[in-house]
Amino acid sequence: MLKKTFSIISLGCFRNTYDSEVVAKRFLDKGFNFKKDFKNCHTLIINTCGFIDKAKEESLEAIKEAIDLKKKGKIKELFVFGCLVERYYEKLKKFFPEVDRWQGIEKFDSCYTPRKKILPPYIDFLKICEGCLNRCSFCAIPLIKGELKSKSRKELLKEVKELDREGIKELNIIGQDITSWGEDLGKNFTFTRLLKDILKEIKNIKWVRLIYTHPRHFNEDLIDLIAWEEKICKYIDLPIQHINDRILKLMNRKITKREIIFLIDKIRKKIPQVVLRTSIIVGFPTETEKEFKELLKFLEEVKFERLGCFIYSREEETPAYKLPQVHPSTKKRRFNELMSLQKEIASRVNKRFLGKSLKVLVEQRQDDLFIGRSQFDAYEVDGVVFLKKERLSLGEFYQAKIVDVYDYDLLGI
Repeated sequence: MLKKTFSIISLGCFRNTYDSEVVAKRFLDKGFNFKKDFKNCHTLIINTCGFIDKAKEESLEAIKEAIDLKKKGKIKELFVFGCLVERYYEKLKKFFPEVDRWQGIEKFDSCYTPRKKILPPYIDFLKICEGCLNRCSFCAIPLIKGELKSKSRKELLKEVKELDREGIKELNIIGQDITSWGEDLGKNFTFTRLLKDILKEIKNIKWVRLIYTHPRHFNEDLIDLIAWEEKICKYIDLPIQHINDRILKLMNRKITKREIIFLIDKIRKKIPQVVLRTSIIVGFPTETEKEFKELLKFLEEVKFERLGCFIYSREEETPAYKLPQVHPSTKKRRFNELMSLQKEIASRVNKRFLGKSLKVLVEQRQDDLFIGRSQFDAYEVDGVVFLKKERLSLGEFYQAKIVDVYDYDLLGI
């Protein structure tokens, strides 16, 4: 084991991955050498997630495993930072005295910040903002990250130019709500305008993917830009969380069922090939069986191509925390029922790709198959395309004819 080696475990969302890369670069600058094998290094860094119960549990398990490695002499130093630490530092410090260093969230720098890439060389992220102004009643993000902080247009374009020179193929634009970018900078700053400026700077990047948008801020100008700009993936991440008006109001989503339906209809009319991903919360406080059935009926009618479902997590200091809670067994049953429905929907909508040709970004090889993604699937979030071919290059694009479909994945040649 080298004296100055480090490894990093990054948990949670893509925004955390971005922060992990910033921290990794800092360690490299201090003379450390990066190792992928986190079970045998001098310093192990864990970037925690504290968003919901499941994420907290995953972070705690990672800390426990790291402490066990330290006791066995596999690592010498343990550094834990991120959202969980930001929120529960005093409790964590008390329960885990074996941790050598604690730090809350990484400071969001308005200037361009160099990073050490953890991800494959053909993909990267552009974090355009941090924090949130939406104040959803279930969400602890404002308690952890604070109010919206938008990175300046000048610094973002500088970062985009650098990424484009590095030759990445896919750029993912991320933030708690990227459609809110610029609202803290002045009335002349809008996300659509920023996106147009970003596209002007791109020469080598082939895909630009938009992740984490809010339906209330999704305007017609943005829809038109996605429809007409070839480089923007026809993939929209549009978390609606629920569809019942009473629940939406309790969630403080500031949007109605009618407005959500109108927006989805407009998007699909202007972008016929679009794939919509959404997020749903089941078991929100006071959610009735009738309101849950309304949600199921809506999902059956709208047929989101991609969907993530979360069981409501009761977060301290959020407005929803004090509301009457749904029984855990009811929440779990509703989750299973919704995901069973979505599995059927995903299988049906996937059939639309059968016989069609898709551009696929190849990412890995598994036995006699290569695995990649089309523009309709986000990295490590959605389905994949399995490809039958003896020899392909990782990180390159290929046209593939889809010859079979599964519940969430495709098979191409």
